[in-house]
Amino acid sequence: MNSDLNWLLFFQPIVEGETLVWWEMLFSGLLWTLATSAVAGVIAFTVGSLMGVLRTASSKPLAFLGNAYVEIFRNIPLIVQFFLWYFVVPEFIPALKEWSIEQDPTFVQFLASVVCLGLFTASRVAEQVKSGILSLSRGQRAAGYALGLTEGQTYRFVLLPMAYRIIVPPMTSEAMNLIKNSSVALTIGLTELTFRTREMGEVTFAFFEAYIAATVLYVIVAMTVNRVMALVERRTAVPGYITGGK
Repeated sequence: MNSDLNWLLFFQPIVEGETLVWWEMLFSGLLWTLATSAVAGVIAFTVGSLMGVLRTASSKPLAFLGNAYVEIFRNIPLIVQFFLWYFVVPEFIPALKEWSIEQDPTFVQFLASVVCLGLFTASRVAEQVKSGILSLSRGQRAAGYALGLTEGQTYRFVLLPMAYRIIVPPMTSEAMNLIKNSSVALTIGLTELTFRTREMGEVTFAFFEAYIAATVLYVIVAMTVNRVMALVERRTAVPGYITGGK
């Protein structure tokens, strides 16, 4: 193992005579990682919740639609989906291709990344939502109908509030996976943390220092998400369904 790690490298200018140093470059990559993960997370939660509901709906066509979505997005490798959204989809939509050419390339890469990550993760969220709904007793659905609620209202006011509380632990894992999966965005050029880390290593040949720093940053972000979700789990725990931890 190399014992001569140069940690002062992070405070050295990227280009001679410039003021931008390497730690600032890595931090900018971290911000792109956080932004991509946050926006993709909103998409994943929204679409995933909808698909999870459809998969448990009484309507067979709606259930088929939800199941088809999950099977398609869950079984195509994530890196292939990135290439499809960034390179292939615009070729089939001329207006989208013309619009993307006029935009800042970084914005287009960011947009493709959040859509891809969001829809991919939504297929996994849908599975969790479905499991949460099916874990509830049939009496809760019957109680909603007995109160005169429609199926949609029963989901909104009875089933989903309980299901969301139950699935907080697996949703924690999905949130952490989303952050890690955002590193695949480097394949289409998004300058997120892994992209900047590789860039630093290739320019300075300080691969050890660069990847150790990136590892520490990923661990800090993941553990922060874990602790926040653990707090949410304790605050939303329902006796008889979730222990909530101590």
